Amino acid sequence: MSQKTAVVIGGGIAGLASAALLAKAGMKVTLFEAREKVGGRAYVWEKDGFKFDMGPSWYLMPDAFDQFFKLMGTTSAKELNLVRLDPAYQTRNEGKNDKLMIVEDLAKNKELFESIEPGSGKKLQEYLDSSKDTYELSIKHFLYTNFQNISNFTNKEVLSRAVTFAKHLVTSLYDFSGKYVKDERLKKILNFPAVFLGASPYDTPSMYHLMTHVDLNVGVYYPMGGLYSVIEAIERVAKQHGVNIKTGSPVSKIEVNSQGLATGVVVGGATIAADVVVGTADLHHVETKLIAPKYQTFPEKFWSNKVPGPSAMLLYLGVKGKIPQLDHHTLLYTENWSKNFAEVFHKADGKRQVPSPASLYICAPSKTDDSVAPAGFENLFVLVPIAADPSIGGSGDEKFEKAADEIIKQISEWCEIPDLAERIVLKRTYGPRDFVNELNAWSGTALGMAHTLQQSAFFRPKNRSKKIKNLFYAGHNTIPGIGLPMCLIGAELVYKYLVDDRSNGPIEGELSPVPADGWKGLK
Repeated sequence: MSQKTAVVIGGGIAGLASAALLAKAGMKVTLFEAREKVGGRAYVWEKDGFKFDMGPSWYLMPDAFDQFFKLMGTTSAKELNLVRLDPAYQTRNEGKNDKLMIVEDLAKNKELFESIEPGSGKKLQEYLDSSKDTYELSIKHFLYTNFQNISNFTNKEVLSRAVTFAKHLVTSLYDFSGKYVKDERLKKILNFPAVFLGASPYDTPSMYHLMTHVDLNVGVYYPMGGLYSVIEAIERVAKQHGVNIKTGSPVSKIEVNSQGLATGVVVGGATIAADVVVGTADLHHVETKLIAPKYQTFPEKFWSNKVPGPSAMLLYLGVKGKIPQLDHHTLLYTENWSKNFAEVFHKADGKRQVPSPASLYICAPSKTDDSVAPAGFENLFVLVPIAADPSIGGSGDEKFEKAADEIIKQISEWCEIPDLAERIVLKRTYGPRDFVNELNAWSGTALGMAHTLQQSAFFRPKNRSKKIKNLFYAGHNTIPGIGLPMCLIGAELVYKYLVDDRSNGPIEGELSPVPADGWKGLK
């Protein structure tokens, strides 16, 4: 039997990883990316000696990256230059004139909690014990599964925690953290990972407190060269295993034969045949624009009652001189956090605008990495969560740019950098409209479908089309969810479907070529 062929749509991390894994397993793989460079949301912009990561800037769940590189026959240590940040990050709270430092030393973090709220140091350890247990159980049984084998969830280990898991599903992250700490500043430290999941802590199930384990137990790391170096590493190993990457090549159609079998894609008027098609571009775009209506598993009506994760106002700032007031990661929190989240999720008096003041995140990679800014300058990436609504605007819109100036003013005041605006030598903005125009993002979301209870785990779109045979999906809108690590896991789930691997945990060992009759998931 001849070598199996695959076409991957989209060159973000999910697409690159899917292509790499299938090629490692013996397929002949071609990846088509619409833009001139791969990366998707993890894009890069370089100008005047500055190098900006345009999307992800926080290296989360290092074990997911370890798993991917292991499958490819290499290691994270060989492919990336990772450094652990210390301090991991700082937080500042409106009206408190504070600067709370989360550091590498867990004992010191407990002391910080204790200094703010007596007894909370011990409670933090209890919270972390719970988050670690939940994380490890999720890795072993829930994150790396296609939910095909229900019997896997009836084993003793899972059943022994069934009541606890049920409580985590019906209790919000915010309410759960409130059982451990009362001070709002401490709650925000425990709750902010919800934003990485594209959701509000008031709506996110508390099982996602597992992210605090990654944050405080595992630590915060940075890949030297920026997060785009991760994309470059995955692209590199994909090419090493024969993946043919074609940029500037948007796919206009997924071809389906009369038996409902995906047979390839149309690119630039030419049909490219394949045994397998993997859609890793925005799922809404793939389903509603590239597939005929009768074959759509997720038609337009499916999306009408779904909750998008937030969009973002992104600022890329080149600043003259050093800024000692900031660390590599800095988080600013408004006093009325619930109102802020309501504004982000379209629930505040119907307003769809950039909140003012805003809870926001600042990344200053130049604190750690000299390669991302000229000598004597700082590289600042600012992310302001906002409603996923393209009408808010984007780069170049007068109202949007004015709101960006207000955000710069807020940072200046809250972080005690009085001359920040005057020192900016390079500025670029990015918003919901840009996410739509450049990434075909559903509703202009920066992240994907929010991790509410109804949109988590097996409630999320699966990694396989129900109506088209041999069409699979990976990316932020599918199982397991949002973020670079989740997209890597999604790529592994596509591979699992294709070899009919129904196990719940990560694949052990390095992938090897699949025999001709081993692609049991192919129709």
